[in-house]
Amino acid sequence: MGQLLVFTNFELILLSVIFLLFVIQLLYYQISYARPYNYKKMRRSDKHAIAENKLPVSVIVYTKNECYNLEKYLPSLLEQDYPSYEVIVINDGSTDESDDVLKRFENVHKHLYHTFIPQESKYLSRRKLSLTLGVKAAKNDILLFTEANCKPLSKNWITTMVRNYTGKTDIVLGFCAYRENKSFFHKLISFDNLMVGLQYITSALKKHPFSGNGRNLSYKKTLFFEHKGYGKSLSLHAGDDDLFVNETATPHNTCVEYSKDSIMEMATIECFAIWKEMKVSRAATQHHYKGGQLTFFRLEKLVFFLFLSVVIGSVFAGINANPLTPVIGILLYILLLIIKMGILNKSAQMLQQKFSFGLFPIFEIIQPLVNVYIFIYRIFRGKKDYTFTITCK
Repeated sequence: MGQLLVFTNFELILLSVIFLLFVIQLLYYQISYARPYNYKKMRRSDKHAIAENKLPVSVIVYTKNECYNLEKYLPSLLEQDYPSYEVIVINDGSTDESDDVLKRFENVHKHLYHTFIPQESKYLSRRKLSLTLGVKAAKNDILLFTEANCKPLSKNWITTMVRNYTGKTDIVLGFCAYRENKSFFHKLISFDNLMVGLQYITSALKKHPFSGNGRNLSYKKTLFFEHKGYGKSLSLHAGDDDLFVNETATPHNTCVEYSKDSIMEMATIECFAIWKEMKVSRAATQHHYKGGQLTFFRLEKLVFFLFLSVVIGSVFAGINANPLTPVIGILLYILLLIIKMGILNKSAQMLQQKFSFGLFPIFEIIQPLVNVYIFIYRIFRGKKDYTFTITCK
């Protein structure tokens, strides 16, 4: 038995590498991914530290062929418990009954307005054109953005988002959760959304904001025009949310709000093709990010795969050598897995998402591989990342 405790130099090096990678990942999760939960826990005794402003607000909603979602979710925006706000819906060339639905709601709710982009309109980015028209039509300086397939979880959504406008605040980042679904695909989407959300929330809390989500995002109309709107990203389909935040956010003008009342919920994505196109659009804008926050989080995934590879290597190394080597490696992997799941479960509950304990070990491997697939797919797809070329006939 005494011989089992003797490690060769190779085994000592292998275990040292495993332990080093274990510590690095532990620091990532304890310092970065756990930050939103720890910050919220620390602020519980200071609930009124953020001013309860009741500034007038303009809610801008983008829609395209979503009459069913408008019928289902628009009332939750129109019935917010807030004294002074308007809802502006921009109908992007819908061919369904969206216009009829909006007119019917307008007859009942006098603070609802809508306009539309004709289907035949040619523009570098129809979505950005739609949102720009919404911003120009807004009567108020505080803007709140969302989409027709989203609904706030509370009638205090506007209140909780707008209360952050104190001092020099120009941008408020919110979170949008996916509606719970039992399928493997939808659980993967929710996990991906959770990790992306924690990354931009954590970075904003560290005073290094780099991204946001247009389904729950607020900024000032004056900021929009000071930076000439989406002028710097007109060559891209997307970028009206994350890239605009990346361009305009500073350590001093950006706040993040992720209390329960502030969270939006998005309808389930129907198929992989839609999700893939969303990921491709986001990957196209990420290429233009300034700062190193995204790289910082990508390095964690690299460290994880190195850790997993070395642990697997220790198993093979232990077949004809000291059996304690793979045992130590596997125990460290299991310990790290438990710590990660504990942190992400608390974060998911805080952000009103369901966390899948049993699927996490699989998702932790699949999610980065999906991102690699999106990267390779973009290389072969090339300029289709960009908007269509307008040609004269």
